[in-house]
Amino acid sequence: MEKEHQIFGIRAIIEAIQAGKEVDKVFIQKEISGELMKDLMKVMKRANINFSYVPVEKLNRLTPNNHQGAVATISPIGFIDLEHLVESTIESGSKPLFLILDQISDARNFGAIIRTAECTGVNGIIVQKAGSAPVNGDTVKTSAGAVFNVPICKVEHIKDAIFYLQGSGIKTIAATEKTEQNIYDLELNVPTAIIMGSEDRGINPSVLKIVDEKAKLPMFGTIGSLNVSVACGAFLYEAVRQRN
Repeated sequence: MEKEHQIFGIRAIIEAIQAGKEVDKVFIQKEISGELMKDLMKVMKRANINFSYVPVEKLNRLTPNNHQGAVATISPIGFIDLEHLVESTIESGSKPLFLILDQISDARNFGAIIRTAECTGVNGIIVQKAGSAPVNGDTVKTSAGAVFNVPICKVEHIKDAIFYLQGSGIKTIAATEKTEQNIYDLELNVPTAIIMGSEDRGINPSVLKIVDEKAKLPMFGTIGSLNVSVACGAFLYEAVRQRN
């Protein structure tokens, strides 16, 4: 973990959260207690921040500084507001192409997807705050730096983001094998948001119920599935092909 991407000390972490810093996760020493720790738990709960209890040895490996039993990782990038992302894209005259990631939790997959998104001209990536991969060193490295070029938006609930996009005239398409429709049969030369789900669970069924279209990639082998970053690339490049 790079030192510039961490905060150590309970009070410092509380202040960072209250100041609106993008805190990805907090590591807390097992069996630690006290009033200050109670305050930290309260602000983490309000901000919906992930945390885990770890042995003090892990905290000592994360930082040589006096951590007081808590170390937080912070994002190396800033995040954009959904409304601003959509409005600025439309105002620029660009035909919107957004990517929505539902519960993709692996940082390397996330980084690979960001790299492909940058190469295909995606206007922005939308992820849910809870359950999504953090933007950390692995993400930055796997993205080959693309993470600094593609706007990323964190939302409380994917469904609310989809409703907002639909209300803004953007067609939402879910990548899922639970359909007979092929991606190559869809019209993608329109304002579009493509939704990709996690490899183990796919897209949440409640999300599938509200999208405009569902599409799959043709599969001819015996495995029956692709790595999510590879599948994402296939969907995005079909959009590029149609638009160019």
